[in-house]
Amino acid sequence: MNIFVAKLNFDTSESILKHAFEEFGTVDSVKVIQDKATGRSKGYAFVEMPDDAEALAAIEHFDGRDFDGRTIVAKKAEAR
Repeated sequence: MNIFVAKLNFDTSESILKHAFEEFGTVDSVKVIQDKATGRSKGYAFVEMPDDAEALAAIEHFDGRDFDGRTIVAKKAEAR
């Protein structure tokens, strides 16, 4: 399942996010979206977890919670 994570601290790295989501299971990939001009984080990311039950548990845990100094949003990513 692809998870959309928003309202991230601009300093949150992919490795920090991956480590946090790995508490709930296997993480295939993490991509913090960056501004092409500045290279700075745009404050959101996508986390890919192969097991839907683990992904849903992570979403339930992180959505609306404080993470790295910010209250974040976590939800199932919508198809493009």
